[in-house]
Amino acid sequence: MKLNSADPTWAAFQIQELLAKRQQTGKPWFPFLTASTMTVGLYVLPEAGVDPQVPHERDELYFVVKGKAKLEVEGDSMNVGPGSTVFVKARTDHRFYDIEEELEVLVFFSTAAP
Repeated sequence: MKLNSADPTWAAFQIQELLAKRQQTGKPWFPFLTASTMTVGLYVLPEAGVDPQVPHERDELYFVVKGKAKLEVEGDSMNVGPGSTVFVKARTDHRFYDIEEELEVLVFFSTAAP
């Protein structure tokens, strides 16, 4: 992981380093970048795990790095796996379920008010 200041103009990350740091926290959510326009983090859920999230106050974009699950958004369901990219509008009910393989997801939150 490379950050050039407290409020970076650029940053570089390695997924394996992020996974190791997230694991050390013991929590599923590991935010690793906060900038003026976005917050980015790594969200990891175990196989057969339960996703406890509730609707967020900001728009978000999911990018599935690894794993296999279903994602329910406002009653609609879709399969997700490596490469799946899903936008979820602020305050929209959503969650991962039927997690068949440990899920590693990059999550990009907008800092703009909806």
